[in-house]
Amino acid sequence: MKLSIVIPAQNEEGSILATIEGAVAVMERENYDYEVLVVDDGSTDSTRELVDGMTAENPRVICRPSHNPRGFGLAVRSGLESFTGDAVVIMMADESDDPEDLVMYHHILEGYDCAFGSRWMPGAEVTDYPRIKLIVNRLANAFVSGIFRLGYNDTTNAFKGYRREVIETVSPLLSKHFNLTVEIPLKAVTRGHSFRVVPTSWTNRTAGEAKLAMREMGSRYLFIVLYIWLEYHLSRGDYRKH
Repeated sequence: MKLSIVIPAQNEEGSILATIEGAVAVMERENYDYEVLVVDDGSTDSTRELVDGMTAENPRVICRPSHNPRGFGLAVRSGLESFTGDAVVIMMADESDDPEDLVMYHHILEGYDCAFGSRWMPGAEVTDYPRIKLIVNRLANAFVSGIFRLGYNDTTNAFKGYRREVIETVSPLLSKHFNLTVEIPLKAVTRGHSFRVVPTSWTNRTAGEAKLAMREMGSRYLFIVLYIWLEYHLSRGDYRKH
């Protein structure tokens, strides 16, 4: 099986090389067949040029412009429409995700449809998480876990892996922003895919600017959660995989 690592990037010249180098090192060490697909989300700095320089040394590293308007969710969707692997992991470009946690792919190789990272379980490690953001995060995830009865406490975490057929099952995707991080896993579970939760580590960025504006995202998260909750309770399984 081939693993695609989709990395949406917008003005990440301060971190993109280290992010890719970390991912490549893990892939080479584990002897995986892989591609690293960086989706350039309208960067105005040297992000694209830096990735292109890596491509000259390693053709498995690819940079493509997003074919959608700017936005985190739209950039990820662009990558999910063009990755070539049998499975895909979505990874942040800002070095917040630990590339060592890409070994979550083992669980997909073992037969699970999805591997969900959690920053809030034994074995995980979180460094310098902003306090207000932490409070909002824990409340939001408790709400989502409660109404879906998931037994999973980090649905908003973008760092997750999926088999190709999962991406096909959950499409078309609606979210244009960071709410895509909850749309994909909630649709996957609602539509009958298996998943394994694994501990992942998170470190606050040290370069560039955070793209998540919490004030703008609350209603968008709530919309997508309630939209899928209605499917979960009212569709009578019409969209579940067979």
